[in-house]
Amino acid sequence: SSDFQLIAGTVRDLRQRVAEGTFREDLYARINLWTFELPGLRQRQEDIEPNLDYELERHAALTGDSVRFNTEARRAWLSFATSPQAAWRGNFRELSASVTRMATLADNGRITVETVDDEIARLRYSWNDHRPSALDGLPGIDATALDLFDRMQLENVVAVCRQAKTLSDAGRQLFNVSRQGKATVNDADRLRKYLARFGLTWDVLQN
Repeated sequence: SSDFQLIAGTVRDLRQRVAEGTFREDLYARINLWTFELPGLRQRQEDIEPNLDYELERHAALTGDSVRFNTEARRAWLSFATSPQAAWRGNFRELSASVTRMATLADNGRITVETVDDEIARLRYSWNDHRPSALDGLPGIDATALDLFDRMQLENVVAVCRQAKTLSDAGRQLFNVSRQGKATVNDADRLRKYLARFGLTWDVLQN
């Protein structure tokens, strides 16, 4: 036998994965002793500037090259990095990569506004233009025309529907709390009406 402590981390919602049948319920029960939620970099904006400086110092230690921002360039990068448009899906690893790219491309040890503009364009491209979505390929759905709230909600609903075996099964998962307070439930009808708001049907999602 072995005596050890297991510490596990994930960016996935394991409770949802268990409900979907894509994560073993018995394994979840074994590892779910203590749970701590660590906010992502996007929710920890106060950490961005200190880590920017840390990454520049780390780059200097690794390469022997001291790199600094021009004043306007630093202001421009920080303004974008702390804005709602900065997704930081890769958290600190992505921030580190961003700083490394700019430091590597810096002429004479200076990161200019032009370098920052190119880096911002690269980040926008990776976050917005090519993020896989459950809505990709669905007929009549233009994800860019939906509010963020509607888009994220619909993406989750579509993902559950594609995992479920029947419309009723998907409805039971999606309305698992509100259905308990009803004398009569018709989860399939509720889900069918929700999908119809976007011109979708169960059959379309299964193709």
